[in-house]
Amino acid sequence: MKFGLRLRGGLLATLIMFGAPVVAPVGAVFVSSSVLAQTVQSISVQGNRRVEVETIRSYFKPGPGGRLDQGAIDDGLKALIETGLFQDVRINRGPGGQIVVSVVENPVIGRIAFEGNKKIKDEQLTLEVQSKARGTFSRAMVQSDTLRIAEIYRRSGRYDVRVTPEVIEQPNNRVDLVFTIEEGVKTGVKSIEFVGNNAFSSYRLRDVIKTRETNLLSFLGSGDVYDPDRVEADRDLIRRFYLKNGYADVQVVAALTEYDPEKKGFNVTFKIEEGAQYRVGAVDFRSSIPNFDPSSMRGYSRVHAGSLYNVESVEKSVEEMQIEASRRGYAFAVVRPGGDRNFEAHTVSVVFNIDEGPRTYIERINLRGNTRTRDYVIRREFDISEGDAYNRALVDRAERRLKNLDYFKSVKITTEPGSSSDRVILIVDMEEKSTGDFSVSGGYSTTDGALAEVSISERNLLGRGLFAKASVTYGQYARGYSLSFVEPYLLDYRVALGLDLYQRQQLANNYISYGTKTLGFSPRLGFSLREDLSLQLRYSIYQQEITLPSYLANCNNNPGSAAFNPSPAYAAANGIDLSSSGGLGCYSDGEASLPVRRELASGKTLTSALGYTLTYNTLDNNKNPSDGLLIDFRQDFAGVGGDVSYLKTVADGKYYAPLVSDIVGLVRLQGGILTKMNDDLRMLDHFQMGPNLVRGFAPNGIGPRDLNPFGSRDALGGTKYWGASLELQMPFWFLPKEVGLKGAVYADAGGLYDYKGPTSWTTTNEVNVPGCIPSTFDPSTTGTCTGLVYDDSKVIRSSVGVGLIWQSPFGPLRFDYAVPLSKGKYDRTQEFRFGGGTTF
Repeated sequence: MKFGLRLRGGLLATLIMFGAPVVAPVGAVFVSSSVLAQTVQSISVQGNRRVEVETIRSYFKPGPGGRLDQGAIDDGLKALIETGLFQDVRINRGPGGQIVVSVVENPVIGRIAFEGNKKIKDEQLTLEVQSKARGTFSRAMVQSDTLRIAEIYRRSGRYDVRVTPEVIEQPNNRVDLVFTIEEGVKTGVKSIEFVGNNAFSSYRLRDVIKTRETNLLSFLGSGDVYDPDRVEADRDLIRRFYLKNGYADVQVVAALTEYDPEKKGFNVTFKIEEGAQYRVGAVDFRSSIPNFDPSSMRGYSRVHAGSLYNVESVEKSVEEMQIEASRRGYAFAVVRPGGDRNFEAHTVSVVFNIDEGPRTYIERINLRGNTRTRDYVIRREFDISEGDAYNRALVDRAERRLKNLDYFKSVKITTEPGSSSDRVILIVDMEEKSTGDFSVSGGYSTTDGALAEVSISERNLLGRGLFAKASVTYGQYARGYSLSFVEPYLLDYRVALGLDLYQRQQLANNYISYGTKTLGFSPRLGFSLREDLSLQLRYSIYQQEITLPSYLANCNNNPGSAAFNPSPAYAAANGIDLSSSGGLGCYSDGEASLPVRRELASGKTLTSALGYTLTYNTLDNNKNPSDGLLIDFRQDFAGVGGDVSYLKTVADGKYYAPLVSDIVGLVRLQGGILTKMNDDLRMLDHFQMGPNLVRGFAPNGIGPRDLNPFGSRDALGGTKYWGASLELQMPFWFLPKEVGLKGAVYADAGGLYDYKGPTSWTTTNEVNVPGCIPSTFDPSTTGTCTGLVYDDSKVIRSSVGVGLIWQSPFGPLRFDYAVPLSKGKYDRTQEFRFGGGTTF
């Protein structure tokens, strides 16, 4: 398609005056020199169809005396051309000295079509182009639209795109505009290299950036698509990573990108100048504000002498100090950090200067881009409002909170001058994204067997910031459903209210002889005490019952019952011959443990409990941590009504630390105590442990166990447990980072003991209830009924093993092989274990 060239009237006039020959291309502008040499009284318009005569005349502004001079004619000509309404404009001399403006109007666009586009829909492209149906056709605008379409495809990683505009003429000066698109293949990132990195390996740095190398699983994501903006953002991520680890002089000099035509992709190289690693030499606090004690800010500093210099810690310290100063009434206080480097000792002396800032107030907070999210949902993330003193720390905190909501693709808060010099306007620009999720998940583990889940959730329900989720689970040994709802701002306070309704059914399997059915409801309140400290208060009420196969609970010592099936002890005491059952009576086909059948006879049990969880979290990444501390402390008190009472206390701490060559160390300590209150403890309320405490053991494979040799030998659980684990996680350096595979070696130790559940069971007429084990199973002797016989030895269980961790596109998967080193006499082992799931 050819585009005409437009020449301005002033240029042509100059050429004509000097006698230069001009060859006019299509759409050129002609102006007679004789016309330009004189002034005229009126303007005549020719060739217009849709544009009114008076509209065209209005572009020519007469000078003094109502006459048009040369400059006015040139200006009018330029203005007409710039409207884009005409494909040709000519000015000539008419009868009687008139100026004759001859125009050829641009056609009207009948329709706009896109052909060949598969990856980007017509609707999206229509919104991006400036040319519109029923609008005026402009060749310059079409050229701009062509470039815009190509740019959109390049942003999605298709640099081989070809866009060709085609104009199809129609009657009545109308045209159809068709963009033919050859999308080409996706242009990915074939390699990512780092130059100058000595402190951190290229493997580690690839984990810091967002850009990924193309691999076999890249079709499940878009991180490998070349995006120059993302590469530029990666430079800042690398720089921030080094600054967080003490490299105060680091510079990411360049991010070089080169297209490789053979690989049909880009090679990205980051050049880094690391510099030396610094530690904090000294920390000082200074104030220029009268009556303000700077040393009172020491408790809000996250920077300490001798620690590794961390820019993020400095920034968080500044934020907390500035907010605290504002709380004390110093609304305009500004905290400015300073650093004095000692290049020989490699230390940085940090000084926090607290000064009086400019007295600036917030005039307005303008929100832009929230088409779905309600204004108040955004405004409540601000700790400041219109009319308050402008505090940059609080503005930055609000921006971070808005990003953490995960409602928006991007959030940016900028300032504009207000109505006076001491007023600013906050502009909050947002781009919303989809917040709903429908997923079908499946998985398999050696504990629960095959499992499938269907769930639907919405993080921003009705644009009000509410969370709702419904899920249904159906598996080989586990089934149920759950409904969850969260109001993050209860009564406009920063308190989250959660409501959970659930029903779960656990079926008997290789590890337990019984099944359980649980129906419960739990409201909870969540508080953020600090950025790294949170508190949750909860109330739980649930109904639970045990189910058993009939053959595991078929002992009946009542001779008058049609189901009379006596235990060996009863038969021996009453002279009943059990020779037909080998002398075992009801034990001939096995029998569940006494506490299990006692729960079965009790029927449904109601538990009503109050509890809380205190969480301290400094992890650098919650999904794939490599540094930081996570501590959970939980307590639940049952006995606020209901049928049971106890106090359960649990603590779990994990500490991650980066070691050498991308190896991450993990130390985990855990423990729990179950305390009896008023009523006897149920077996179901005891702690049950296995690979969740010491790997290499089966589920419910550790701790006190029923010793009935002809029964199901159920695990009884314990009231006390402790565990310690040491693990080293390391990447497979020979595999691409994007594969998400890493290995682990570990050692576990722990113990579960002190069973305090029921050990005997008699009816009102003192008849021995099935499960009471005699001292001998010889039917010829009476023996002595000793009640429940069980093992509760305080043996330390330990194991060592290796694991394979895969952050797969199908969800996290983990495979473990552990060998027990020490165990109890009746423990059950399981050396291989795996589990995981998927969403598709």
